[in-house]
Amino acid sequence: MNRTWTVFKYELINTIARRSFILTLILVPLVPALIVGMISILGDHQTQAIQELFIPDAKISNNEGYVDQAGLIQSLPEWLPQDRLVSYPDEDSARLALNEGKISAFYIIPENYIETGDVRYIRTDFNPLTGFEQSETLNQVMRFNLLGGEGELYQKYQRTMTFEFINLKPEVLERDQENHLTFYLPYGVTLLFYMIVLTASSLMLNSVSKEKENRVVEVLMSSLTPTQLFTGKIIALGIAGLLQLVVWFGSGFIIMRLGGTTINFPAHMQLPPSLLLWSILFFILGYGVYGGLMAGIGAMVPNLREASQASSVVIIPAIIPMLMIGSTINNPNGMLAIVISIFPLTAPVAMITRISTGIISIWQPILAAFLLLGTVILVIRSVAGLFRSQILLTGQKFNIIIFLKALLGKV
Repeated sequence: MNRTWTVFKYELINTIARRSFILTLILVPLVPALIVGMISILGDHQTQAIQELFIPDAKISNNEGYVDQAGLIQSLPEWLPQDRLVSYPDEDSARLALNEGKISAFYIIPENYIETGDVRYIRTDFNPLTGFEQSETLNQVMRFNLLGGEGELYQKYQRTMTFEFINLKPEVLERDQENHLTFYLPYGVTLLFYMIVLTASSLMLNSVSKEKENRVVEVLMSSLTPTQLFTGKIIALGIAGLLQLVVWFGSGFIIMRLGGTTINFPAHMQLPPSLLLWSILFFILGYGVYGGLMAGIGAMVPNLREASQASSVVIIPAIIPMLMIGSTINNPNGMLAIVISIFPLTAPVAMITRISTGIISIWQPILAAFLLLGTVILVIRSVAGLFRSQILLTGQKFNIIIFLKALLGKV
């Protein structure tokens, strides 16, 4: 047990202390967080940022005027500076103020505004980068007055609504196929999960193969049993992968919650809170299968190059859900999607795709998890049999028939 613990500590520390591991652990969630943050900052201070970036020396007046031919603006909100929006009785007066530099632009609200919603915006220069953003002031003033000039009512109108969604019929819930997020959000979740599972499994393959190629395994076999070596490695590298999953997926949830109002995610496209828990479960089970198979390949082949070539045979089942991801997202409760999400070798990736759509019956991931657990037990027991001194200390070119026989204990 002490020697297993020693292998575990060495593999875990050696993996998570790598610069590449730390950078990917931080940068993957950091990039979308910065994007959301920039969107939020630009949403609040876009005019100021653009002016500083493109016209730092320009002195632009923020004061504007308006000619209310419809008679809709009865008062200005208290939070708006009184000289920010100046009223003029007619267009000629407003043009004179514009020419004298008292205002940077002015609006003409026509009599038929209620019917058309059209407003004319007049300024001496055409600058869509700043002009269109400044027009939001008049937009807010119009809303304020159309609500009767009630400040409290206006604040309630501006406040983002919160909803509690209760799904009574998950099997028949309609999805907004016109919204691109309906497809790309589950796609992104699936791709991220696929990368984590395959990366963690590949770490197991690389670790065993390198030690065989460098003949380090010969030294290890003098003080360790193959079972101790296998146990310590698979647990340590599994925890490293699990750390990635928790950090990446947890960051994703936080970004979506904090940035939901900024990016304005559709309500039905919020990821289900249970996704993180299901992701952890299916990562552990998926890693148990693929990490175990990768370890078996690493134990049989003589070097890392042979192992990399042989691994393509093992990861084919994991690729299948990615090839079918379009049909799975568009029809998550179709027969094909259900089959590949329950079949053990394709279940980890396919089930996460279906869960991220938010319309799946609870019995299906439970059944898939039990089938996967049985598969993990079989794979671990078979691969543990491959971790024998006569196999670890020798090597041959990979042969799928020999590999399958070895898994069945016939080699």
